Amino acid sequence: MKTSVFCGVSVDGFIARTDHGLDFLDTENQEPHGFDEHWKSIDVVVIGRKTFEIAKVLGEGKWFYGKKPVVVLSSGPVDFSWIKGGVVDHMGGEPAEIVKQLEKRGFKHAYIDGGVTIQRFMAAGLISRMVVTRVPVLIGEGIPLFGPVPKDIKLNHVATRTYGGGLVQSEYEIGARTSKKGGKKKSGRAKGKKSTGDKTAHKKTARKKTKKK
Repeated sequence: MKTSVFCGVSVDGFIARTDHGLDFLDTENQEPHGFDEHWKSIDVVVIGRKTFEIAKVLGEGKWFYGKKPVVVLSSGPVDFSWIKGGVVDHMGGEPAEIVKQLEKRGFKHAYIDGGVTIQRFMAAGLISRMVVTRVPVLIGEGIPLFGPVPKDIKLNHVATRTYGGGLVQSEYEIGARTSKKGGKKKSGRAKGKKSTGDKTAHKKTARKKTKKK
């Protein structure tokens, strides 16, 4: 199955502050940068226990993943009693086992989200696509996107795009060679209508789903 990462980071590589705050991801004059298309392409979301707890806080107790199936990874029990109308399940185990379970359930494209979860799947060689949007800010310390890996991981560059608000987005495929037309990689200014509603990763999802409630 396909496994994707789509996230925002500060220029110094952090996906959240040490207190899990995401305020720095919100810059002025941002425009749509592909999250809606990414969301439509996936059929399951895989998050860790901490990301699940943060989602509850960001959504103010409301489930903002809608009807999209969500799998929460945890070695212990998880309280789903507050979720109304969502499709959520709990799994435990190593990333390879999680992928096998998802495939058995018929899922084709998983959105891997949350710092530790991304790092675990990356180290296990189980991320096939990665889209990272760099937000023009340095925060000095926080929760890093990447962690230790057992060996070098080759990234095949697909495209680099720029968006309003100073966003710079790079897309990579992992473990698959992308086709080259004329030997050039895609790069340049992406077209899109300006909007402050399309924020990066967690924050954008939270606002979108919360508004629907």
